[in-house]
Amino acid sequence: MRQWYGAVLLIVIIIVVSSLSSPLTFAQDDEHEYALEMVIDQPRHRPLLYAEVPDGSGRRFFMTQIGQIYIIEDGVLNLTRFLDIEPQIDLARAEQGLLGLAFHPNFAENGTFFLNYTALDDATMISRFQVSADDPNLADLESEVVILRIEQPYTGHNGGTLAFGPDGYLYIGMGDGGSARDPHNNGQNPSTLLGAMLRIDVDNPSDGKLYGIPEDNPFADGVNGAPEVWLYGLRNPWRFSFDRETGDMFIGDVGEQDIEEIDYVPAGESALNFGWQVYEGSTSMRPDEGGDYVFPIAEYPHAEGCAVTGGYVYRGEELPELNGVYFYGDFCSGKIWTLRRDENGAWQNELFMDTEMAISSFGEDLSGELYVVDHVGGGVYKLVRADD
Repeated sequence: MRQWYGAVLLIVIIIVVSSLSSPLTFAQDDEHEYALEMVIDQPRHRPLLYAEVPDGSGRRFFMTQIGQIYIIEDGVLNLTRFLDIEPQIDLARAEQGLLGLAFHPNFAENGTFFLNYTALDDATMISRFQVSADDPNLADLESEVVILRIEQPYTGHNGGTLAFGPDGYLYIGMGDGGSARDPHNNGQNPSTLLGAMLRIDVDNPSDGKLYGIPEDNPFADGVNGAPEVWLYGLRNPWRFSFDRETGDMFIGDVGEQDIEEIDYVPAGESALNFGWQVYEGSTSMRPDEGGDYVFPIAEYPHAEGCAVTGGYVYRGEELPELNGVYFYGDFCSGKIWTLRRDENGAWQNELFMDTEMAISSFGEDLSGELYVVDHVGGGVYKLVRADD
């Protein structure tokens, strides 16, 4: 009996390992077939981010919502955590936790990175950290400096993404703070830091703050809006990114009643109002008072999914036929779509792949290759050509 059980167990292990290293799902266009292929050896609980460390080492960071960051080298996950802040974050609600990570543009020289997390009192914390002086694979927890604290009226719609733009400034995606229908009208109030995209200068503090305000921020003088606000009219911008070639910004803004949307910001444009909560996508939610709104370049109803996850414009070398194509997905349905402009400048939206994943994030490495993060399965998958 013991030998029989051991043989069966070995077969099961072989099957499981084989499934983890094989493509999960396929897509096909007129010329090629594509697949998602597992790139880590040990899935983790509730992952939210996968990114290559910008220091030439080839290391990847794998971040979980529950407060840990791991290092992956050559596909092997180091179980010694680079960082663990679980004791200081709130995980009581599904949209709370460790939500964002951004490396300083000069990370290779200064070892500085930034986190966005939910504190135990439900406030959003934007904190600066340093890598340990003794070990590049460990963060110095004592180095934390909270550069911005944003009070939250409720426990949902926290946004979470941090990213440095091509201009070297830190962008912070903030949701409207909840609850249903944005009861405080934060989305349409540029004087609050909620329901907005923030833009700050982390290298030049000023006015007694631990950051500065770029001179070209639309409300830099604080008269008609908060100095930090770059864009507004957002409900819950869950994952935004910059096209590394053009500098254009793409935002996945999670809807409420029925519509999920992708918003587009041409490089350098600011003070855009994306309409929440007067509009959900291009659908009216309440009487239009005559605002100057920017509508999404793509939207889909909840029959197709329930929570959009913004992605990236593909700029890698392995799949040149996909150059310039924007990828995004849905957390609930696992569907992945593409957006590309035709010769007339119109955005063309197509279903690319139908997966069974809970897509919590996309990722890209320094060479521009694309990855997909599965929140429930705990894995990270690379987009590859299956017909090579």
